[in-house]
Amino acid sequence: MNDEHPARELGDAIAELLAHPDGLPARLTSRPWWRQSLAHGAPGIALLHIERAAAGLSPWRRAHDWLAYATQAPLTTGFDSHLFYGAPAVAHALACAADLLPGSYTGALDHLDRVIAADVRRRASSALGWLEAGHLPSLSEFDLVRGLTGIGSYLLRRAPGSEATRAVLEYLVRLTEPTRDGEESLPGWWTLSGPDGHEHDHFKGGHANSGLAHGIGGPLALLALASRRDVVVDRHLDAISRICTWLDRWRTDTPSGPIWPYWVNRPQQRADQRSVSGSQRPSWCYGTAGLARAQQLAALATGDTERRDMAERALMQALTDPAQRSSTTDPTLCHGYAGLAHIAARVAADAAPDTAEGLHALIPDLLDSIHTVSTDPGRTAVALLGDRGCGPAFLEGGAGIALAVLTPTGTGIPRSGWDTCLLVA
Repeated sequence: MNDEHPARELGDAIAELLAHPDGLPARLTSRPWWRQSLAHGAPGIALLHIERAAAGLSPWRRAHDWLAYATQAPLTTGFDSHLFYGAPAVAHALACAADLLPGSYTGALDHLDRVIAADVRRRASSALGWLEAGHLPSLSEFDLVRGLTGIGSYLLRRAPGSEATRAVLEYLVRLTEPTRDGEESLPGWWTLSGPDGHEHDHFKGGHANSGLAHGIGGPLALLALASRRDVVVDRHLDAISRICTWLDRWRTDTPSGPIWPYWVNRPQQRADQRSVSGSQRPSWCYGTAGLARAQQLAALATGDTERRDMAERALMQALTDPAQRSSTTDPTLCHGYAGLAHIAARVAADAAPDTAEGLHALIPDLLDSIHTVSTDPGRTAVALLGDRGCGPAFLEGGAGIALAVLTPTGTGIPRSGWDTCLLVA
């Protein structure tokens, strides 16, 4: 990424507006959940100032102020907590700072690590017991945003060889084993609810979700990242293979590249019917961008050069296909241009040289869709953070946008590791 791209000026302007918790309106900060929400609240904004301080763009005091704000009261733990809310969410932000400031936040992190590990062992044991009893899982048991996969990404960073990390990986391996519902064979992550966790007529009989944020793409990425760090459990590579085989089954090869459905419902499963649109949004949370990175990681973990080539090519094609690009309508990290730019940089960092060069060449155009030289960065930042904009959030707001446009070296490698919570690294 070129340091002079105008999107960097937008990131600077957003960071100035989010300099201190006292500068935000009470309608946000007075919400009881806001202080400990990585997705929408203080920990996500702390990540922005940690990364900026690491890059020498702002003082560490701003990061400290946001972390102090996030930790000023007891944090939610137990089954109501997850990577994007409660103790794990705040711990992720603290860990990003602590890795850059040795000796800082040690007491708080040691305490949170013990609490998180105990919670995970209980949660993994319960979830595994549920599967062993023949029940189908819920998305909130295993996905990245609310489930064990998300907390597993934190544990892989902080305690890769721990019992808690192994418990998560062992559960995810078991999750990939096929299950049966009467005469039908279903993937082990089949869930009876819809993607939002509630029952809907369209998902009568359940569905299998493929998304990185809410489906099997998250476990695939975590299993692959763990394998690349030599953290493996029994049947670990078999689990990666089962997920990849399922993704291959439901892939549609179009003139504009491979596309995967966001999910497969019961009628589609029975009819082996693929239903994807060539104009499907290729985002981080759902779609080609997130799944391309997950499969690239899986290929790197297993030495599968064919899959690596397919995944990298899929991302390149998605980012250059007018129909898929036009389906992206916002600038955010979760499902907008900021996420596409960041994933392009991350995939490029691990891609074959020709593909890496092509992806790097696309990043300025993706950033142009966030902010161009013809617009005023200060006014744009105010509009983004205002009532009619996307707000200051990490996943779907200004903090995430400012982070995604920040990496100055063009390598796509953040200094603080903030994006490990997205399972793209």
